[in-house]
Amino acid sequence: MIRRFGEAVRHDIRYARRPGAYALLPLGTRLLVTLQDEPQPEIQLPGGGIDPGESPVTALHREVMEETGWRIAAPRHFGTFRRFVYMPEYDLWAEKLCQIYIARPVRRLGPPTENGHSAHWIPVEAAADLLANPGDRHFATMLFQQISRDR
Repeated sequence: MIRRFGEAVRHDIRYARRPGAYALLPLGTRLLVTLQDEPQPEIQLPGGGIDPGESPVTALHREVMEETGWRIAAPRHFGTFRRFVYMPEYDLWAEKLCQIYIARPVRRLGPPTENGHSAHWIPVEAAADLLANPGDRHFATMLFQQISRDR
């Protein structure tokens, strides 16, 4: 069973399934995140929708590049969660199936190419307070616990 975070499912709404791939990108004690300006400013894990015919890992590389300008390496699956949400940028109610990966940020190639996004480094221990959605916060907390144990 896949864990659900966020709002309760509304039975009066038809949700479109939206699979996505998202990255926890730690470097030392910092985490690379994206700030999405619209529809409201939110700190998020870089990532997004998996296009038809695209693998989750290919989507992850593409989305991280678009939202942060960074190339990544060695992605490994860390977990999956669902959330039911309205996506105003698409005027769509979605069941988001979010696959979370841990990857290594390798090199900044330039600024983000996706409008309204900027890349930021935050302390890993602050991510649980700063990330906008509860699923991202959950997995960031798990990462922080893992890093703390490994020290």
